[in-house]
Amino acid sequence: MEDESPKKKQGFLSNWIVKNLIWAVVFVVGLVVVINILLSVITQHGKEITVPDFTNMTFSEANYTAGHAGVKVKVIDSVYVRRMQRGAVFSQNPVAGSKVKRGRRVLLTINAVVPKKVMMPLLEGYSMRQAKAELTSRGLTLGRLIYVNDIATNNVLRQLYKNKEIKAGTLIESGSAIDLMVGLSSEDSRTYAPNVVGMKYLRAVDAIHDNSLNVTKVTFDKGVRDYSDSLNAVVYEQHPAPSGVPLTMGAGISILLTTEEGKIPSR
Repeated sequence: MEDESPKKKQGFLSNWIVKNLIWAVVFVVGLVVVINILLSVITQHGKEITVPDFTNMTFSEANYTAGHAGVKVKVIDSVYVRRMQRGAVFSQNPVAGSKVKRGRRVLLTINAVVPKKVMMPLLEGYSMRQAKAELTSRGLTLGRLIYVNDIATNNVLRQLYKNKEIKAGTLIESGSAIDLMVGLSSEDSRTYAPNVVGMKYLRAVDAIHDNSLNVTKVTFDKGVRDYSDSLNAVVYEQHPAPSGVPLTMGAGISILLTTEEGKIPSR
C-alpha cells in the first residue's frame, strides 16, 4: 500500500486558500519589519542629543548654535531683567543638558528689548510683608527698609523710588527696586539674623528682608560672570553670622556668594 502522506501534504500546500494565507502572513511580517525600520530612521530611535545652554545668547546666536546641535529654537515669551543684556535668552525649556531627539524644538524666554512698564501700587498702610508680596506680584522688587519711630512696627508709611516718593498709579519699569519707609516701635524693634548660608542669592535676600533686615553688601566670587550666574550663586558666608544676639530692625547683613560647591559649608 502506497504512503499517501506526501500526496496529502502536497495537496494541502497546493490548496489556493492555504497559499493565500501563507502569503498574507509573509506580507504582514514583512510590512511590520519595514515599518519598524522606517520608524527607527524617522524618529532616530536610540539616538539622543544634548540640548545646548542658550542662556545669555542673542536669538541669532541661539539659532546658529541650535542648528549645529541638531535642535530648533522658538521664542515664546519675554521678561524684563534690568541687569541682563536686552534681547538675550533668559531661560529655556528643555533646560541645558537635557537629552532629546534630533529636531526637537527648544522654547526660549528672552529678556525684553523694551522695558515693560507696570503700575505702582499703593502700599501705605500695608504691613511690610504684605507690601513685599504686592511688589513681587507687580514685577517690582523690595529695595531698602527704612525704619522710623512709629507706634506700629513694620507698618508702611511711605513708598520711595530713587530716594523720592512715588505715587500709586505711576508707570514704572518692571524690575525696579522700591524702598519702603516703615514704622519702628520701641517696644518691638528687635530681630535676629537668619541663617542664609547655603541659600541661593534671591532666596537669601528674601529671608533677610523677611526678618526686617537689609542686605548692605553683596560679594560674588570670580566664578560668577553674569546675572544668570548670580541667580545660581549660593551664600557661603554672612556677616553678622546667625546667633542669639538680637539686632535692631533695619540693620544690615553682608553676604558672600559662590558657584563652587566646595566653598559651601553644610548647614
